[in-house]
Amino acid sequence: MTHAAVTDRVHVRAPGKLNLFFQVGGVQDDGYHEVASAYQAVSLYENVWATPSDEFTVMISGTVDLAGVPADDRNLAVRAARLVAQRIGHRGGVHLDIVKNVPVAGGMGGGSADAAAALVACDALWGAELGTAELHKLAARLGADVPFALMGGTAIGTGRGDQLSPALAKGRFDWVIVPPAGEGLSTPEVYAHLDTLRGEHDIAAVAERPEVAPAVLHALRAGDPVALAEHTRNDLQAAALSLRPGLREALELGERSGALAGMVSGSGPTLAFLTGDPESALELQVTLSAAGLEALHVHGPVTGARVVGL
Repeated sequence: MTHAAVTDRVHVRAPGKLNLFFQVGGVQDDGYHEVASAYQAVSLYENVWATPSDEFTVMISGTVDLAGVPADDRNLAVRAARLVAQRIGHRGGVHLDIVKNVPVAGGMGGGSADAAAALVACDALWGAELGTAELHKLAARLGADVPFALMGGTAIGTGRGDQLSPALAKGRFDWVIVPPAGEGLSTPEVYAHLDTLRGEHDIAAVAERPEVAPAVLHALRAGDPVALAEHTRNDLQAAALSLRPGLREALELGERSGALAGMVSGSGPTLAFLTGDPESALELQVTLSAAGLEALHVHGPVTGARVVGL
């Protein structure tokens, strides 16, 4: 079936994410890990424009290092577009223009945000009207973080992280993030290194069934960054710091300079510092910038992938 484009161009914006809490279970027989995560979408966005085309093509630009981002069918956004076309029987293609602002391979889900944006953009471009539930099914086929990039806000993820339930978060949480200065980290590499560290050093007891600590949910509901800071956790942090020892100095600097908590974001190597309010975030951003680090002030929660222009 050939679908005529409803419009000539669709612009979708999708947020990066932070893992406020990330507990990792043991490796399963299929090589994956069961996890429990508290996700928060933050105000650092990927922008995707979709235009009609006979083929599936992509052009990538942005404010971050784009090394390693594929510009062919390996790109997750292109795979997302093809999934929508397959689902509705669309015989044409689409050209995607992606402008990236989320660090690449930085533990903030930038590629997943691109894929979520492509799902929404192609659905709108082709007038598919698949609906939220169907788009989430397609998202889950693309990767564990893609459904959350669609949902946005704050959510609890279980299973491989893609079984989502919204979490109430009152007010605003201010973060300062430090993107990687060099090469990113491969998520599978970080998980594998965590397994190695656990086997060699028994760095932490492995939860048989990971779950988000109730205190995290209470802090989010109360809109209390101080309480949240007491219970942030990332089981991947030890592995990320072991693979990138230079991150430790920046992490300690942020924690000494007014952050309520500092942590590796997801599989890293982006660092995230929770602050008490926008003013404290600005002060920390200035301090880290003066030390020669790139520092960005973001806040959450924000909405997931949305059409912002036709």
